[in-house]
Amino acid sequence: MTTTTDASTSRPASARQRLLDAATDLFYGEGIHSVGVDRIIEAAGVTRATMYKQFAGKEGLVLEYLRGEDGQLRGLFAQASTASDDPAVLLDLVIDGIAVDIRDRHTRGCPFINAAAEYPDEGPVRELIADHREWFRATLEHLAEGAGLTEPAEVAASLVLLRDAALVGGYLDGQDRVAPAFARTARGVIAAPRA
Repeated sequence: MTTTTDASTSRPASARQRLLDAATDLFYGEGIHSVGVDRIIEAAGVTRATMYKQFAGKEGLVLEYLRGEDGQLRGLFAQASTASDDPAVLLDLVIDGIAVDIRDRHTRGCPFINAAAEYPDEGPVRELIADHREWFRATLEHLAEGAGLTEPAEVAASLVLLRDAALVGGYLDGQDRVAPAFARTARGVIAAPRA
């Protein structure tokens, strides 16, 4: 059972959190459409009524799963910004963070690309994916501009493309091969507009 720890005691995770944890593991590991609600309910150890009370259906759970993924990436950016306020240093920290993510966490591709493949039509899932990608691209562009790079939009677009490719490539070719190649290529993208 998953536990959540507060400052003074350890207590079981809420039913909502157990559902989200189970869904995150199953959706990322096996695919969204291949995992039924019953498997999530069983893995979380809750009742069907609890699941529908918390998320009002599978799509609500899918959206919350993707919001969690988005929140983690935003959290990494926020954490990096506490280490330095220099945009050039932050770009290096972002590259390092993505390389670690490829190696240690997202070993089965990008959760957003995976979800987009399963939700090809317009709707709330695709809107959330588009919002996430726009935030990621805009954040990278802001950092590139702050670092004095001459083509910040092009740098950001290249870094997004490299991350997409690296997450998929890490799954197919192995994280230990792809993570260093990503970092090397991304640093080359950043260095080019400085030259």
